[in-house]
Amino acid sequence: MPSKELPERSEIVIIGGGIIGVTIAHELAKRGEEVTVIEKRFIGSGSTFRCGTGIRQQFNDEANVQVMKRSVELWKKYSEEYGFSFEQTGYLFLLYDDDEVEEFKRNIAIQNRFGVPTRLITPEEAKEIVPLLDISEVIAASWNPTDGKADPFHSTAKFALNAERFGAKLVEYTEVKDFIIENGEIKGLKTNRGVIRTGTVINATNAWAKLINAMAGIKTQIPIEPYKHQAVITQPIKKGSINPMVISFKYGHAYLTQTAHGGVVGGVGYELGPTYDLSPTYEFLREVSYYFTKIIPALRELLILRTWAGYYAKTPDSNAAIGKIEELSDYYIAAGFSGHGFMMAPAVAEMVADLVTKGRTDLPAEWYDPYRFERGELRTTAIQMG
Repeated sequence: MPSKELPERSEIVIIGGGIIGVTIAHELAKRGEEVTVIEKRFIGSGSTFRCGTGIRQQFNDEANVQVMKRSVELWKKYSEEYGFSFEQTGYLFLLYDDDEVEEFKRNIAIQNRFGVPTRLITPEEAKEIVPLLDISEVIAASWNPTDGKADPFHSTAKFALNAERFGAKLVEYTEVKDFIIENGEIKGLKTNRGVIRTGTVINATNAWAKLINAMAGIKTQIPIEPYKHQAVITQPIKKGSINPMVISFKYGHAYLTQTAHGGVVGGVGYELGPTYDLSPTYEFLREVSYYFTKIIPALRELLILRTWAGYYAKTPDSNAAIGKIEELSDYYIAAGFSGHGFMMAPAVAEMVADLVTKGRTDLPAEWYDPYRFERGELRTTAIQMG
């Protein structure tokens, strides 16, 4: 269970107790580092417990494909070791015109080059995978059976529990109020519960990252803005009806899959922001109802049981900012995941732990260079849905 006491000191402090902060703490503690996570509410309360559960390797650039290939390996490993659900039920992108097909052929070639077994399939093959699909307009689909989904509640709790087993401290309901800095070096953090002394800080607050950067006096422009994205869950249908995550860019950038209990969970590309307001909207319900039923007409018979909202902490190219900020000694950022934080977390944890402990990593950290925005070197915009 998370610690109730704020320690007087810790070699490393991670601000933010979502899946990114918790998995980084887990990885650092596993390596023998003294690490404390500070979370202003409870573990997973920011965006993690509001996410859409998906984990995919189907990206359109080499870096994200490599990171996600490693992440899937780690999701599989830790789900088996720690006993949480990770199902490799696949991702199915429905394609409706020749331009989409050509784009996904290029993406598939990149994925295959790194050993990700994505392939282009026919509409009929797609319907074999999800018999409820309307394929009347579909001309092909991109299918990877090794993509999947995980329970954000159970998996985050298990990573947190095992981080503590390795010696990490997770402190909830503790809000960072200010940095203690002397001659460009971090000496500690002031919180609503007192001071913790530290020399290394990792900003893993995602939607709140710009606020922590400002608090630290960081002048480097790292544009990360919170956008409201909403999701729904329906009453259950027959289990196994929609095993993979189904994606349609034509119909609202929609994504949907089935939970273990049989309900259909997902969302569309209806986006509001920048904002920290998470109030659900009627407009979203109207759009999600329309687009879901265009993809799977049988869903029109279902009732929506619940809707909620979470954050996509977005950068201009929808790729995260990960790395060391040189203007302040031993300050790191891992934020701005633009809807991909949950799926990437285990591999990002390895990457950040490498950077903190060794100053280098075998994963392609340069792609996520926080300084790319100031240099005007935006990356290929990462595939994003919902």
